[in-house]
Amino acid sequence: MKIATFNINGINRRLDNLIAWLGEAEPDIVCLQELKVPDRQFPRSAIEAAGYGAVRQGQSAWNGVAILARDSEPVLTRVGLDGDPSDAEARYIEAAVSGILVACLYAPNGNPQPGPKFVYKLSWHERLAKHAAELFALDLPVVLAGDYNIVPEPRDIYPTTSYDDNALVQPESRAAFGELLDQGWLDALRKIHPKDQLFTFWDYRRNRWQRNAGLRLDHMLLSRKLSRKLTGAGIDREVRGMEGASDHAPVWITLRD
Repeated sequence: MKIATFNINGINRRLDNLIAWLGEAEPDIVCLQELKVPDRQFPRSAIEAAGYGAVRQGQSAWNGVAILARDSEPVLTRVGLDGDPSDAEARYIEAAVSGILVACLYAPNGNPQPGPKFVYKLSWHERLAKHAAELFALDLPVVLAGDYNIVPEPRDIYPTTSYDDNALVQPESRAAFGELLDQGWLDALRKIHPKDQLFTFWDYRRNRWQRNAGLRLDHMLLSRKLSRKLTGAGIDREVRGMEGASDHAPVWITLRD
């Protein structure tokens, strides 16, 4: 089985890129972030024509998450995280697919920091950690996939000082990611590539793609049962180089049956 996560950065604007990648990569399950469309504008017919069923939580102009399943319909199990009834941002969706519980997330960016957006980022991650602990305790096959908007380690960002004040690299942000690992979740990409410098995001500005000035923001964390089945992981970097591309590249894992 192949599971992928992809911050599409506007699904309708990048629909051709998405459909081309689906046909080339043939993932069985896909988590999408930053749909940037309300539910009524989600391109369901095009997704279905590509062979995928979908569940989604859209939001006009911002955010939005979806889970796609090849040749099947995901069974929606949750939308949103508990702990803040006032939070209406479309950032978390969960579904059952082929015996796996798939969680797709788009975490807050948190900039500028310090400030209310950074406070929201940390609060959101606290809520995620609480729910993740509950999921891990179930001892089920679970994947937490998406754009975490956290650079876990210094090696996960190109050499620069321009991000020193950025919310993505702050100690509090990295501690939030570390809390998930401390619960027992496995960072699949880092497990398969323990020594490599890995990037999944390249900003459009200052020729960062051309200079390979990237960051690792997109992560796939596996529960104990899925960790035992992990056979591979990678980044489809070439997708970032397509015309009209998202500023993220898809990240994928493979699992043995």
